[in-house]
Amino acid sequence: MNDGSGVTHNSAYGSTVGIQAETVHNSNVYVVQPDASPQEKYKVGVRFLEDGIPSRARDMISDAIAHRHDNAEVRFHWVLAMLSARAYHDLSTEELQRLHQASGLVRTYAEGEWKDALRVAFELLAMLRAADGEAGLVLERLRALPPRQRDAILHHLDLVLTGGLKDSLWTENRERAETARFGHDRVQRVWAYFEPDPIGPRALPPRPSTAAAARATLPARAGLFVLGTAFLWILALTAAPAAAVIELLLGLGAGLTAAHFGRPWWYQEHQLKARNRESHFPHPGDPASAGDGFTNRVRHSFDHYFGTRVPYGFAPHEWLGHTVHIRNSLVAEITLLYRESRTSVDRVNWLIRHLAEDARDRHNKGTLFDHRHQNRTPAVTKALCVVALITLGFTTLALLGTVASGAGASQVLLAILAVVGAVWSGRAAASSWLEVRGEEHRLAEENQQYQERLTARQVAYQHWKSFLDTTRPSELEMETWLTCDKTLFVDEALRHYQLTWRDLITHTILTTPARPYMRGRVKGGPWRYSRYSFRLFLVTQDGVREISTEFDFTDAKRENEQRSNYRFDALSSVQVTEHTRTGYDLELVLTNGPARNIRVKDADTHQLAPDENAQEIAEINLNAAGFIHTFRLLEGIAADGKGWIERNNPNNLPSFRAAD
Repeated sequence: MNDGSGVTHNSAYGSTVGIQAETVHNSNVYVVQPDASPQEKYKVGVRFLEDGIPSRARDMISDAIAHRHDNAEVRFHWVLAMLSARAYHDLSTEELQRLHQASGLVRTYAEGEWKDALRVAFELLAMLRAADGEAGLVLERLRALPPRQRDAILHHLDLVLTGGLKDSLWTENRERAETARFGHDRVQRVWAYFEPDPIGPRALPPRPSTAAAARATLPARAGLFVLGTAFLWILALTAAPAAAVIELLLGLGAGLTAAHFGRPWWYQEHQLKARNRESHFPHPGDPASAGDGFTNRVRHSFDHYFGTRVPYGFAPHEWLGHTVHIRNSLVAEITLLYRESRTSVDRVNWLIRHLAEDARDRHNKGTLFDHRHQNRTPAVTKALCVVALITLGFTTLALLGTVASGAGASQVLLAILAVVGAVWSGRAAASSWLEVRGEEHRLAEENQQYQERLTARQVAYQHWKSFLDTTRPSELEMETWLTCDKTLFVDEALRHYQLTWRDLITHTILTTPARPYMRGRVKGGPWRYSRYSFRLFLVTQDGVREISTEFDFTDAKRENEQRSNYRFDALSSVQVTEHTRTGYDLELVLTNGPARNIRVKDADTHQLAPDENAQEIAEINLNAAGFIHTFRLLEGIAADGKGWIERNNPNNLPSFRAAD
């Protein structure tokens, strides 16, 4: 995964062999509400067409037309959807009749660029068997169209146009592909398409207060302490009033001083011990101690990002050793926060990366281990607390001595019992009071820390999400780049074999994933891959030429190119196997060689949204791969050999007659 920082790594443990990551973007670009108007359905249909899903485009635009949304623009896109990714012989009799009927409607539409483009599209269909001179006027009108309509016709009628028509247009088509191939900063943006949508920010809320029991016992303990202390003072006041008043005031001052300085001392020591226990001795039920798959992936991701976000002066292994307790604590937190089914660590990596960068930045500022310094009580505070407690003890003894100096033995015994009761109840009351005040302070402190952490994570989330939304290519851009790659691949194959379009009877290109790959799609759309395998079949009078190669979609670099040639009768059979768990396989059986298995697509049922139809998504992906046309072509050749070629030769195709 590339996170925009120039760092790439594999964080998809437990994924299918050969697949690094896969994600479905929750986009609404293809969503059609049940009560959508014909105009809305048409717009979605055009989007399907532009993004390389003509089968769905045909359905949506046909539905819009059936509900009386029909004009030259709508009909133009309907014609493109009917012909896109299909050869002329792929059209059924019914579809040809519908095209014929539609051609008769052209004259009824208002004049304008869309009507001109629609007229040219039908004229090109009618010119499939025409001589070069007859087609010249149509080609001139095609070139005169605005770029938007002209380029759409050339793109979607790619398999329909053949021979001289294709030859006349191919140079321009290739030049457009070369220009657009790396447009819109393709190399720097493709990675973002395969980056999963980040899951929202979360932070551990404060632990619930445990002060209820202490708060319940505090009144009784404090009451006993007050009674014991009051009784002792009354006895001292009876024996020596002046001394008793001085000793009482001194005792009150010492007690208040001890409470004032002792409370933060107790709280800080208590918090330090609690944090040390959490850091070194995880609870047995803690997810981080379980060592399951999700926890291990989170730990691996933390190790990766802490190993790449290293402060100046540290080697990666030194920084990892220096922050081991911090990472263990963060692993436990993230595992607890995001431990749910179907949550991929890839969706949490933005937060793990943020935490690693935060640790690095805090170390650079000298605040990484702030809590250690915050929980160190100043020596002056400790000294004042100790002095106050000693003073309180001496004052208590002085009160007891005052009672003994002016009272009888029975009163001295009662004074001793009062001192014992006051010490016991005072210690118990102090413990309860410290627990209550400590929990109040902890809750306030943790609430503040929670809000600060959550706010910082929300800022990091919004920053990352905005960066992804800005960087991630659109479906149209992805489809445009892929089309350019295919165009230039076909052009190179023609050059290698020294063929022109006049030499071809037909051709087809099968686009399949090449392992290992990352894949992604928007909801309702086809899978797109980081690595493709292109398999081109060029059918000529002499036989079939097959060229395959693997593409890295980021930079269009190719590798593992293979070529083979075989006669029509050498293709023995073509079979398709659907595996529920693995996907679709195409098997080519040649009479003079072993069967070849081609993985057309991997299974995707586990990646479907609840409202997506598995069969519909499968058909979308098969059409996007060019599978339908390829299978029909190869199946026809395998069944009828050269007889199929003769019947489907462009020179033998029935003419398309436009309605008058």
